[in-house]
Amino acid sequence: MKEREYGAKELMGRFIPYFRPYRGTLAMDLFCAALTTACELVLPLIMRYLTNEGLYNLAGLSVRTIGSLGLLYLLLRAVDAAAGYYMANIGHVMGARIETDMRRAAYGHLQQLSNTYYNNTKVGQIMGRITNDLFDVTEFAHHCPEEFFIAGIKLVMSFVILARINLLLTLIIFMIVPVMAVVCMSLNFRMKGAFRKQRNQIGELNARIEDSLLGQKVVKAFTNEEAEARKFEADNSRFLEIKKESYRYMAAFQTATKVFDGIMYLAVVVAGGIFLVRGLILPGDLVAYTLYVTTLIATIRRIIEFAEQFQRGMTGIERFLQIMDADIEIFDEPGAREMTHTDGNIVFENVSFEYPDDHNIVFRGLNLKVEHGEKVAIVGPSGGGKTTLCNLIPRFYDVTEGRITIDGEDIRHFTLKSLRKNVGIVQQDVYLFSGTIYENIAYGRPGADREEVMEAARRAGAHEFIMKLKDGYDTYVGERGVKLSGGQKQRISIARVFLKNPPIIILDEATSALDNESEFAVAQSLSGLSEGRTTLTIAHRLSSIRSSDRILVLTEEGIAEEGKHEELLEKKGIYYQFYRTANALK
Repeated sequence: MKEREYGAKELMGRFIPYFRPYRGTLAMDLFCAALTTACELVLPLIMRYLTNEGLYNLAGLSVRTIGSLGLLYLLLRAVDAAAGYYMANIGHVMGARIETDMRRAAYGHLQQLSNTYYNNTKVGQIMGRITNDLFDVTEFAHHCPEEFFIAGIKLVMSFVILARINLLLTLIIFMIVPVMAVVCMSLNFRMKGAFRKQRNQIGELNARIEDSLLGQKVVKAFTNEEAEARKFEADNSRFLEIKKESYRYMAAFQTATKVFDGIMYLAVVVAGGIFLVRGLILPGDLVAYTLYVTTLIATIRRIIEFAEQFQRGMTGIERFLQIMDADIEIFDEPGAREMTHTDGNIVFENVSFEYPDDHNIVFRGLNLKVEHGEKVAIVGPSGGGKTTLCNLIPRFYDVTEGRITIDGEDIRHFTLKSLRKNVGIVQQDVYLFSGTIYENIAYGRPGADREEVMEAARRAGAHEFIMKLKDGYDTYVGERGVKLSGGQKQRISIARVFLKNPPIIILDEATSALDNESEFAVAQSLSGLSEGRTTLTIAHRLSSIRSSDRILVLTEEGIAEEGKHEELLEKKGIYYQFYRTANALK
């Protein structure tokens, strides 16, 4: 999926509002920048005065005058030091605060993006955008206004001061600046493109490393270490080639500026020397010119050194905006209200759904009614839409056509938070957060006390195995729960739903990872949990749904069959074939 590219004007226009909370700090930072610049511009004037006085009025140049100039310069250096400290400390903190604000905004926006976005975006890319890319924004936010403000002051003030000394020589020197600006801007534009590619590739490299490390057991099981190493080497080499390209443009940029440095010095030496011979300029004035040109060149070099940082910052802002501009497809409608209570009557009315990204049609015109407290099981071939159907209830996706109602109210009329609070989900692919068993169960209802967490674990059939662990409920589960078995992780995830205690429950292969003994224990617990609650169960193990009030057979054509276990067997249709196949595999 090709991402949008932004022009410099739009990037700055979207970035500047982040300075608004720190207007006072920014103003003070720029004031300090002005002070340091003024201190730097005074020295050539002092040297001009001393040189001219020493050559043409040595008798009038007293020790007291020199002492006064020395004290003035000392005072200026003290002011420069204080202002520099503020810029280096508080100015950088301002940049860090802006980075923090942007990361907070990006994270908040990511929380609102739908499953479609995550299905099409690598986590490594997202991580790179909200960490590494925003690191550069700290320096950019601090230095960008500061560097350009200082450069502007130095250019204007230097021109004014030098023009008062000798306008013709000043014009000769400053005629070089626009040519230099055009050449440097051209090279800057190319550098920006190279840095953009560099950031995209580091995201790809992060994604490759993450994928390989998270799947390291599979890699080792299939002895594919060499294959993964080749993939990594390809991405790593690609990153090197892109960095070479960016450094090539950066080297050309720096070389061009050095050439223009030499041209400016050459203009001072040749033109200044001729003016000095013809009496059009005093020796002290030529000294001042040289010092001011040195200051100008130092300023230009500082901008050059900042150019790489500037481009990194602009690229970071661009990649941040690509997150912020990603469409929020699932959102609260205007006037959405809280779902404070529900009986759990669910109705699908002529529901059609196709995935927004690839427009893959899952079902059309589906109608389904689930009564309060009814236990409905959904079976069918892979790809028939079982999980998708259940994902529509908490609005992980929105229907393409038709509507879903709960207690007669379209679910889009409820706030997402309150809707999802009333739906408990145990997914086939169990996800545990890095932390303790207690923290993972308590995730079901933040604020629950320890006894409530333990009771939920008992009801899920997890308490016994937890207590056998060395640290009990304080056992660290590892990243994504790697230190626990599949069945243990499944029971902890079921305990989370017990603790949440919602009126609507979705069990997506909830017992798929359990052995027969654990499955029996959890099935009894799930039976108690589903009592009086609306329950939808997706299952391949038909033995776990025999007691369901109703079984639906969902195929690509929609609901092909429905009824109780015995009724469907008597029909000798699709369910009957599933049942025979399952028994044959035992």
